[in-house]
Amino acid sequence: MEPAPSPPACNLNGNWHYQFRIILLGDSTVGKSSLLRRYTERCFGPAPCPTVGVEFYSKMIELPPGIKVKLQLWDTAGQERFRCITRSFYRNAVGVLLVFDMTNRNSFEHILEWYHEVASIQIMEKVIFLLIGHKCDLKSDCKVSTEEAEGLAAYLGMDFIETSAKSNINVDLAFEIMVNSVYEALKNKEIALEEGWDGVKVIHKKKTCKPQKKRKTPEQCLC
Repeated sequence: MEPAPSPPACNLNGNWHYQFRIILLGDSTVGKSSLLRRYTERCFGPAPCPTVGVEFYSKMIELPPGIKVKLQLWDTAGQERFRCITRSFYRNAVGVLLVFDMTNRNSFEHILEWYHEVASIQIMEKVIFLLIGHKCDLKSDCKVSTEEAEGLAAYLGMDFIETSAKSNINVDLAFEIMVNSVYEALKNKEIALEEGWDGVKVIHKKKTCKPQKKRKTPEQCLC
């Protein structure tokens, strides 16, 4: 049986399911794993061990028109020695969350490096960025102001949001902003579906078949 053809980007309707691949980038210890665990598992706690290379999370969501989207969420190690591993995932991501720790000035200053690293590999028209200032609950220890972070986001042409996995502040909202941005870009044909690119995949919804009723056989006449 031949696979169902992919619909055009503008044909986003309830007959199709989608898969969005989103990657989190940022320095080590900024809280990328904590954000993902809070979003996907509804829990917060110290990670069992630092991320090595890339780890995978998933979550199924439903957009308002009744379209189901499976999110493939990739958690990357921030250490330099793992960069060669994580770079291979950039090309097949439709969304990038650039995460810095608001109490760590260096992690904010490294955001430009992470951004340009993606830009050197990915076709920029096919990826949506969101800047995340994490650990916003630690206001007294913040080394980066909201205004400064908003300025960087505006300079790079992306949105900015402050989050806290510990206090569960804006975690769901951050992912909603990303997913809705991807969805709108697909609707407006700003992002095109392409064979061999895994940033967005289309999965046809299976039709549920009702079991056929058995026909009654006429009883034989014994007269």
